[in-house]
Amino acid sequence: MVTVVVIGNGNVASHLVHAFLKVDTINVTQINSRKLTNIPQADVTIIAVSDDAIAKVSSKINNSFVVHTSGSVGLNSLQNKTRKGVFYMLQTFSKDKMVDFSEVPFCLETENKKDYLALETLAKSIGKKVYAINSEQRKTLHVAAVFVNNFTNHLYKIGNEICTEHQVPFEILFPLIKETAVKIETLPPGAAQTGPAIRNDKKTIKNHLDMLNIKQQKIYTILTKSIQNGN
Repeated sequence: MVTVVVIGNGNVASHLVHAFLKVDTINVTQINSRKLTNIPQADVTIIAVSDDAIAKVSSKINNSFVVHTSGSVGLNSLQNKTRKGVFYMLQTFSKDKMVDFSEVPFCLETENKKDYLALETLAKSIGKKVYAINSEQRKTLHVAAVFVNNFTNHLYKIGNEICTEHQVPFEILFPLIKETAVKIETLPPGAAQTGPAIRNDKKTIKNHLDMLNIKQQKIYTILTKSIQNGN
């Protein structure tokens, strides 16, 4: 039986605990990050709190092996005096949306081979895709993820606002969104690019800009120029 303590009560912590509870070989306990005075001993202690709180929280933990789940915080940011590691899941976690961990990439980093194998076993108990990723590589992945996920979702929000303003169902765009996501599994994103920017359809671009508010025009213009410049 592997004992695990998960510190935190946000989306990542909650989904992780829910997944571990389904595994017979794992005994998991969840601790609120504000109540660190009585942390039970465990084989692996996972800190799933905000990036800015990782150093402070880790400095209060005496357990033998402590890891965090952040994509943008280095291994050495952990302030515990014991063994350290990273258990980063590259996925978006929302409160009311279940996560299929078999599709989630687990990016692992440790100070030694034995600890890596322990995290690998833990990851494979709930998932399938495991990668050895160091702190610099993970930071690169994280900023790339912001572009393909957070920024893209913001563009969905803008698209939804435009549809709502003109009384068009946003759901009409769902097949297009899905096809774009599926397409880049077989084509490089640059080769998959379509639309008025790549075709330099100046009249269409002007017509689009005329329909948009000032904030939307700025975003549209920046992205159009970036596509046309190939960067």
